[in-house]
Amino acid sequence: MTQALLAADGLVAGYSKPVIGPLSFSLQAGDVLGLWGANGSGKSTLLRAIAGNARIFKGALKQKPGLTISWQMQQPVRLDEMPLNGHDYLRYARANHQPPPDRLQPWLDQRIDTLSGGQFQLLAVWAMLGGNADLVMLDEPTNNLDPDGEQLLTEILHFEQGRRTVLLVSHEREFLEKSCNRIYRIDA
Repeated sequence: MTQALLAADGLVAGYSKPVIGPLSFSLQAGDVLGLWGANGSGKSTLLRAIAGNARIFKGALKQKPGLTISWQMQQPVRLDEMPLNGHDYLRYARANHQPPPDRLQPWLDQRIDTLSGGQFQLLAVWAMLGGNADLVMLDEPTNNLDPDGEQLLTEILHFEQGRRTVLLVSHEREFLEKSCNRIYRIDA
């Protein structure tokens, strides 16, 4: 069996006090794992612990040596005036591992600050997926998406299965069932 990219064993994490855990799970190369749970159950805290931005109180979090991570937080940063177009944004994010899906192409020549919230959200997700990171963490990537945008995101994530390891946080079970090859439930 190949070494897991990431493995949690009895992990308890938080900030000044524990917020989540104990959790045990592993991620293999090519997994698209959905973290499901109610708001406030600690899903985002788990991502912060993986990124080294939350305290580990108990248990272990093991990463494969040399693991590279990209992480899109719940609200990707977009300035009110952002004189970059989509090509510039993806170049700045080093999202040159593979070309963006055809349905994103029309937005690449537009200024970022003229895109709708959903268009920008999908471009920001692609900025993570189009890069070279071994593990892509997406925190509530359906924010700002209408049903068509959510369908496009599902298609993109299906394409990534087996190619890229993705850890996806959502409280929308139906979206996770459509988008992931595994779901891990986190209880508050």
